[in-house]
Amino acid sequence: MFAQLGSTFGSLFIVWTMFQRFFPLHLQTYVDKYLKRLVKFFDPYIQIKFYEYSSDRFRRSEAYIAIENYLSSKSTEQAKRLKGDSVKQGQSIVLNMDNEEEVLDEFRGVKLFWSKMEALTRSQTISYYPTSGKMYYKLSFHSRYRESVTKSYLKYILEEGKAIGARNRQKKLYTNNSNDDRYGHSRRWSHVVFEHPASFDTLAMDPKKKKEIIDDLVTFHQSKEYYARIGKAWKRGYLLYGPPGTGKSTMIAAIANFLNYDIYDLELTAVKDNTDLRKLLIETSSKSIIVIEDIDCSLDLTGQRKTKPKKEENKVEVCPIKKKADEENESKSSKDESKNSKVTLSGLLNFIDGIWSASGGERLIIFTTNYVEKLDEALIRRGRMDKHIELSYCDFEGFKVLAKNYLNIDSHPSFETIGSLLEESNITPADVAENLMPKTTMGDSETCLDNLIQALKAAKEEAMKKKAEDEEKLKLKADKGLQEEEKLGGS
Repeated sequence: MFAQLGSTFGSLFIVWTMFQRFFPLHLQTYVDKYLKRLVKFFDPYIQIKFYEYSSDRFRRSEAYIAIENYLSSKSTEQAKRLKGDSVKQGQSIVLNMDNEEEVLDEFRGVKLFWSKMEALTRSQTISYYPTSGKMYYKLSFHSRYRESVTKSYLKYILEEGKAIGARNRQKKLYTNNSNDDRYGHSRRWSHVVFEHPASFDTLAMDPKKKKEIIDDLVTFHQSKEYYARIGKAWKRGYLLYGPPGTGKSTMIAAIANFLNYDIYDLELTAVKDNTDLRKLLIETSSKSIIVIEDIDCSLDLTGQRKTKPKKEENKVEVCPIKKKADEENESKSSKDESKNSKVTLSGLLNFIDGIWSASGGERLIIFTTNYVEKLDEALIRRGRMDKHIELSYCDFEGFKVLAKNYLNIDSHPSFETIGSLLEESNITPADVAENLMPKTTMGDSETCLDNLIQALKAAKEEAMKKKAEDEEKLKLKADKGLQEEEKLGGS
């Protein structure tokens, strides 16, 4: 019997090989089509596939993420090959099934089979080295339970998966890149766990201004219906400006911790063009902050056109050969600049409040700059950057917050001296914090406050010296102007 069975299978294998090699392709397709129908007739099981990336979507499928979260507990109990990842800042580990694994689930007496698969193209399957394909989860169940699965079970999976994801959620810090690692898609963002400890309680700024920002954030967070009613995308722009060291990056971290939002740190110089910038926006999630730090230094986004210098009457004629060489160098420099300019002002404006900016919702867009006067007015107008926040030099209220943070003191005899010195000098919160930080493990508050007083006195002397130099320059300029007027009057 086994000999006859082996002979039969061998004959069928030879016939199938000859069929694939010698029969026309359109006949093979026709036979394959009806062969599959014949197999389905005897197979009572239904299969549903949930792809990580659909063919018409740019971002990961929410259904795929919910299923992955839901199956994590099932995988821990049943799967033999698992993949682990830490959550909640390394306090716990979540296990998920590896590729080609299968787990069993039960819902209202119905048995359902889940498996994680990877679809490879024909070129990938014949390659010697394995490559990443298109990931999907496959659900198999008996056809008699079709209605129960499609109407009840799938809805239950989505709700439970989202709840599990919310419990295990941890804030992430993303940065943009251009590495392709998916079949038909590219992972444009890489991330690490966001662990910055900044909060509004530890932020050195005026309490009234701090409360104003907090109230604005709370109002935005709770205004989904309001934004829908007035017909605006659920997003808000913040412009943080001020001298270096005034706490712009710390402010962003405090906002992220307050709202429990992810941060997308967008590096414009790494973006190819406006189309790539749009794709980056699409792949950001809701409940996130998109940050472009030092916007004035990222690219030439002033929107100003170059103007030719006016011809002067007494200008000395330049040698034609030298003039031609200068023009060629200027042209070459212009081409290089154009080649390096990947994102235009128009593209960035569309990124902020164009049609595509409405995708996702509940999103903050924050720009930081040290020189707000360098930015184009169209970039920072109300409606794009809705709230302008100036972070200036440290005042007495900010100092008291820093003294509490670094030295754990609320009052001291030196506070009065420090308060008067802060009014007479410009010093950033970063410089104040550096002087308040103990330099040794045995450092005390007296030494730190004395260091700050010395730094404030030095800053005051520097400010007075600079003021005297500026006054001297103005005086010399005025004297020079008077001399020129006297010469013109004499002539």
